[in-house]
Amino acid sequence: MTLSELLPSLGCEAADHLEPGLWPRSTRLEGGDLIFAGAPVSHLAARFGTPAYLLDEAQVRDTARAYRHALPEAEVAFASKALCTRAVLRWIAEEGLSLDTCSAGEIAVARSVGFPAERILLHGNAKTPEDLKAALEYGVRRIVLDSLDEIEQLGALAHGGQQVMIRVTPGVSGDTHAAITTGTEGQKFGFSLRADVRDNVDHAVAAVLAQPGLRLVGLHCHIGSQVSRVDRYEEAARRMVEVLVRVRDQYGVTLSELDLGGGHAVPYLDRESSFDLGGYARRLRVALAYECSSHGFPLPRLTIEPGRAIVGPAGITVYRVCAVKRGSRTFVAVDGGMSDNARPALYGARYTARLVGRHSKSARTPMTVVGRHCESGDVLADDVCLPGDVHAGDLLAVPCTGAYHHSLASNYNLVGRPPLVGVRDGFAKLLVPRETEEDLLRRC
Repeated sequence: MTLSELLPSLGCEAADHLEPGLWPRSTRLEGGDLIFAGAPVSHLAARFGTPAYLLDEAQVRDTARAYRHALPEAEVAFASKALCTRAVLRWIAEEGLSLDTCSAGEIAVARSVGFPAERILLHGNAKTPEDLKAALEYGVRRIVLDSLDEIEQLGALAHGGQQVMIRVTPGVSGDTHAAITTGTEGQKFGFSLRADVRDNVDHAVAAVLAQPGLRLVGLHCHIGSQVSRVDRYEEAARRMVEVLVRVRDQYGVTLSELDLGGGHAVPYLDRESSFDLGGYARRLRVALAYECSSHGFPLPRLTIEPGRAIVGPAGITVYRVCAVKRGSRTFVAVDGGMSDNARPALYGARYTARLVGRHSKSARTPMTVVGRHCESGDVLADDVCLPGDVHAGDLLAVPCTGAYHHSLASNYNLVGRPPLVGVRDGFAKLLVPRETEEDLLRRC
C-alpha cells in the first residue's frame, strides 16, 4: 500500500502543525508563516531570494556542546564534509571541537579561520599528494591512512614522526543504505581484518612501523552514515579493541587512540526517531571499559566524528513554487532541485515540505515536489501533504537540510548554488553568497 492510499488514516487533512523533532528547535508557526531562529521565513526569502539554505547558529552550537557534555572524556571531531564553511568552522572551533577533514580544500578553509592544526584529522580513501602536503605543511596532528600506497607516499614526504592512524574495516554493518555503508567487506574504505587479502591490517601496521617518518598512534573505523542502532557502535568498539590487542601482542606496540567515526542518524521524516546520544555515550563507555579490562589493555583515548548530527537538523531550505501540474499525480515544481539537494537522486533520501508565508484553509492532499532540472529523478519530496490551493509564487520549506546540501551542491544546468544564511535571535547574516551568472562565467 502506498503512502497516498494510507493518507486518510494518517490524517493528511489534520490541523496544521510542526512535526516535533523534525524541524529546528527554534521554529514555530505564527500567522501562517514559519518563524526560524526568531525571523519569519517569508522575510528571509524576500531578503536573500530563493532557493536559500537557512542555518540556526544557536542549535549548531548547542548540539556541539551536547556532544562534549555526553562524552567529556572523548575528543569530538566535527566531520567537515557535512558542511564546510568559514563561519561554521569558526563556531566549531569556538565550541572546543576538533575537525575531521578529507582534502586540501577543507584544510584550506580550516586554515583560513585559524582552526588549531593540533585539533585536525585528515581522512580519505585516496588522498592526493596535494592533500598530504597540505596536511604536513599546516601541521595537522593525525593523518588516517587508508592504503599501502598511501603509507609509502606519506612516509616519503613526512619527517619528524608524523602521527598516523590506520583505518580498519571492522566487518560491522550500520544497517543503512548500501551507498552509505562503509564498515563491511567489499568497501573501498580501510584495511580488511581478513588474513587472506593483501591489504589487511597486519600488513598496514608492519608498513607504517617500517617508515621512520611516521608514528602509529591509533586505529580508526567508520561503519556508515544514518546509523540509528547504538548496538552497531558497541560491536564496532569491541572488534576494534580486539585489533588493538592484536597489534600489541604481535608488534609490541600499545596504541593509545581509537577513533570510532560518526554517522549518527537524524530524522528527515515525521515518526523517525532522533539518535540516542545519551544512550550511545553510556553504552559505548561501558563496552570499551569492559573489553579493555577483559584483555588487560589500557583504555584508549576515544575520538568520535559527528557531522550530520550537528548541522543537519539545524538547517532548512526555502524554495519558491514555479508551477503546479495537476493530473494523475500533482507535481509542485520549485526553483531549486537536485543541484541544491542531491541526496534523493543519490540514494533515495526522503524529505517532507510545507507551505510557509501564508495560511491556507484548503484541504491538504498528497503532492510530489520536484525540481527544475532536466532529469526525471529530480524529485525533492514525494507524497507530501500540501494545501490543495498551492500555486506558483508560494514558498515551501524543507527541514533537516543543514548537512550534505551545501556540500553536495552542483551547477547542473548552469544554475547558481544557493546562499547559506546564518540566523540567530532574529538576526540573519549571509555566510556564503548566492552564486551569480558572473561566478559561473568565470569557469565557462
